[in-house]
Amino acid sequence: MKKGYMALRKELDGILSPADLDRLPRRWQLIGDIVLVRIDGLEDFWGEIGDAFFKIYPWAKGVAVDCGVHGKLREPDIRVIAGEVSETLHRENHCTFKLDPRKVIFSPGNMNERMRIAALGTDEFVVDMFAGIGYFSIPMAKHAVPEKIIAIELNPVAFEYLLENIRLNHVEKIIEPLAGDCADLTPVGVADRVIMGYLNAEAYLEVGVKAIREEGGILHYHEAVPYHLFPNRPVERIQAACRSLGRGCEIIEAKKVKKFAPGVLHAVIDAAIT
Repeated sequence: MKKGYMALRKELDGILSPADLDRLPRRWQLIGDIVLVRIDGLEDFWGEIGDAFFKIYPWAKGVAVDCGVHGKLREPDIRVIAGEVSETLHRENHCTFKLDPRKVIFSPGNMNERMRIAALGTDEFVVDMFAGIGYFSIPMAKHAVPEKIIAIELNPVAFEYLLENIRLNHVEKIIEPLAGDCADLTPVGVADRVIMGYLNAEAYLEVGVKAIREEGGILHYHEAVPYHLFPNRPVERIQAACRSLGRGCEIIEAKKVKKFAPGVLHAVIDAAIT
């Protein structure tokens, strides 16, 4: 977003000091008609920054500051700084996602990973343990066309959007949504492929491994990991879970999805479980 950053800087030149201009964000997210941005301080100028985004994106409905995600339900903390932030439609890779950024998370920064997963799983039985609003289940159902996807989500608001997005994308015959904790609802010994898209899912690794068929299958395990511990920490956690269950595993690939926080990486490990 280099051009966008330069445009933002130009709009705020003369309003912010040179030092504060250097603190402006280089990246932000466009979710439907909402601009979602992380800002390092500059609270006294959030209103002016919001107005500048409206000049860059005149079609936008609202601008909000992303202050992080909290709790087991992955609830977003955002502060609206311009316009109105409410329910929106986000379109990506021929999929439609309805969501309210005030209530549920969505990261366009994960788009490449969603597109990669969308090409996998044809004719397979898939379990998406942390389905959210359908981040992975929807594109996989539309493009790869698995035999079945069990999509589990604990957050009741996200689950309602999951139901709506299944309908919007006409994949009712493929995705079976389940509301509740994947620790209780994940089936055992049935999956060809398991997606663990929650970044704090270490405690659920054995549940994910147990879901995979005795004949074997693929596990996609996501983790927020310090750069200096990648890929060893998530790989070792998968290996430990497999050992405890008497299962074998072979690491296929360790991928860097994106920067998650200063010094922390969003990583995904693909492992063949036997």
